Amino acid sequence: MPEKKSTTNEALDATVVDVHGVIEQIAREGAQRVLQAALEAEVEEHLSRYRNIQDNSGRQAVVRNGHAPQRTILTGVGPVTVARPRVDERKAKGQEEHEVFSSAILPRFLRRTPTLEGALATLYLKGISTNDFPTALAAILGQGASGLSAATITRLKRVWEQEYESWRKRPLDSAEYAYIWADGIYVNVRLEEERTCILVVVGANYEGHKELLAIRDGYRESAQSWKELLLELQGRGLVIDPKLAIADGALGFWKALPQVYPSTRAQRCWVHKTANVLDKMPKGVQGRAKSMIHDIYQAEDKTSALKAYRLFQDSFQYKYPQAVACLADQEEALFAFYDMPAAHWLHIRSTNVIESVFATVRLRTYKTKGSGTRVATLSMVFKLMQEAQRTWRRLDAWQKLKLLHDGRRFVDGILQEEEAA
Repeated sequence: MPEKKSTTNEALDATVVDVHGVIEQIAREGAQRVLQAALEAEVEEHLSRYRNIQDNSGRQAVVRNGHAPQRTILTGVGPVTVARPRVDERKAKGQEEHEVFSSAILPRFLRRTPTLEGALATLYLKGISTNDFPTALAAILGQGASGLSAATITRLKRVWEQEYESWRKRPLDSAEYAYIWADGIYVNVRLEEERTCILVVVGANYEGHKELLAIRDGYRESAQSWKELLLELQGRGLVIDPKLAIADGALGFWKALPQVYPSTRAQRCWVHKTANVLDKMPKGVQGRAKSMIHDIYQAEDKTSALKAYRLFQDSFQYKYPQAVACLADQEEALFAFYDMPAAHWLHIRSTNVIESVFATVRLRTYKTKGSGTRVATLSMVFKLMQEAQRTWRRLDAWQKLKLLHDGRRFVDGILQEEEAA
């Protein structure tokens, strides 16, 4: 009887494996069809745009020209094979209104999706050795990822290190950014000094687009390290003071900021502030305290926020004075966002734009040791941030940034002239 039971279990296991294999195959086939259809539609749109351009014989000058050889793209559901449509537009060259077709969906030399690059960077930061990458990726993507050998991973890392070094020295796209977010992060890692961390700055320009501005390592989160980073930004083109800087309570950043950008206002991150306050209270009251803190920074106007702020202080002053003192630290910087457009409050009350990227790799326990270099670790963090940047959405009501740029005054998120009218 036991032998029969074992046989039954093996049969069930085999069935599960078969089902998983079928699901993966369906997912890959579906991805292949969707990607191929998207490529065909992209070419059709290009042909339609230039349908009126004709050659000397009166024939259409921009036409289809079959397909390029099939290519295998490594994606999050495994390897997918597609053929990129080709366009013959040689007879349209030189005409002012014509632009040569270039696929935004499938660039000419793309061999792996950006999400795979993000997976490689995450695995590295999690401490997976280069030799173990092929095994780890095969488990995620299937055996089609076996072409990513240890040697391939090593070459990729070298390329990314070069990309990072070039990126961190590049001139910025703008000399003005309305808002900047700053944070210091610790990853389990590969940096030489015991208290070294990675400093990150993200900016929002006056068209509402968020942009990764700087990544570098620093000693703890010291004022000197932050000052060096801000001076680098200034040297790369950020010469006009941002309107608002959002960061946690790290004293180093707040000491350095006025030395480089003296007119930039400070906004403390409410997510960090909430966590720091609750950490000084027993768990039994943390739920009520957290709700009261939310009432502060989610209030519709500054007057209501200050009222909720005083209520919190009065409620907990005698029992939990350390928590109240923590909340009261840098009070003015807690409410600066009320003087910015209300549509931006959700974005500028916290450093979540940076925090969310590193939720899975932030150091929570003891630092692990590894053979990776400082530049390798920084380049992996750079790749993760680049991945995240693709999904950052534009600021709501970004047009109001022009009013902010022109010095127009907002009170409780409302433009004063509009309120008066």
